[in-house]
This record gives sequence, C-alpha cells and structure tokens, in this order.
Amino acid sequence: MTCRNLTLALLLASSCVLSGCGSVLTATTADVAGIAGAGISGAVTQSPTAAAGIGLGVAAAANAGLQSVERDVHSREQDQIATAAGPLIPGQIGHWSVSHTIPIEKDEHGELVVTRLVGAADFDCKEIIFSVDTMEKKVVQKAFYTATVCRDGAKWKWASAEPATARWGALQ
Repeated sequence: MTCRNLTLALLLASSCVLSGCGSVLTATTADVAGIAGAGISGAVTQSPTAAAGIGLGVAAAANAGLQSVERDVHSREQDQIATAAGPLIPGQIGHWSVSHTIPIEKDEHGELVVTRLVGAADFDCKEIIFSVDTMEKKVVQKAFYTATVCRDGAKWKWASAEPATARWGALQ
C-alpha cells in the first residue's frame, strides 16, 4: 500500500470517526487498523505469519485506543452529572450538560433530581434520577436513568457500576 493510499484511508476514517456514530466508529477503527497493518506488514516482511501477527497487533492497539477514548468520554459525562447533583437537596431539580472535546458521542444534556440521601458519616452519597434529553421531530424525548453519586473531598463523583447497555450501546 502506498503512503498516499494510507493517508487517504486515514482521512476517510477521521471523517467517519468525527461523525459520532458508535457502530461506524468501531467498524472504521477496525478497517483502518487492517489497512495500516497491511501497509506495515507489506513494508517489513514477506512472511504471511509475520504479516498476520502485525495485522492483529495493529488491530488490537487501535481497538484499545478507541475503548480508552470512549471510557474517558463516558467518565467526563458521569462527572458532569455528579457535579450537578452535588449541591442539590432531595426533591430539588437541577440541570446537567456535557460538550465533548472529541466528538465521538453527541453533546448531551438533561435534568436530574436527588431522590434520597444515603450513607453514613464518611459516606456522603445521593441517589439520583437523571434524564438524557433529545429532540425528535421538534419534540423533546427524555430517557431516564438512576445512579448514585458520592462526595470525594470537595468533589462529587459517580459511584454507580454502570454497564448500562441501553445507554452506552455496549459494556464499558
């Protein structure tokens, strides 16, 4: 594969990556890794076994990189929700929003309410219900989720184990 073709493939992949579609992003990452692996292996070896090993290594590295970025994006969103819930008292409604610096997920916003306080002296926690609000045909659609947030020093942090396949589309 020529350097020009590899560059074009990477540019195409970048445009797909920035589209925010998770399935396109995952498939594109695998495709670009395959193209890059083929280019690298073709440049350094004639052995099919070595080429397969290089290809698998490049694909694994690309997949691990994508998963790391997705975890960071989800963590930032969870931190925004926890921060918004921190100062609220039970029954009080607040608002949250997140703007992603790497646009692999849509910027999101919604409302939240503290349903109850939980914990003890060293465990200052709150159970919350929050919405993720989207516009569909000029009508606001709300998806609701529950979580627990806890105080960690001066900050409020996400305290739920949330695989939430309905929310994220796959396990974190």
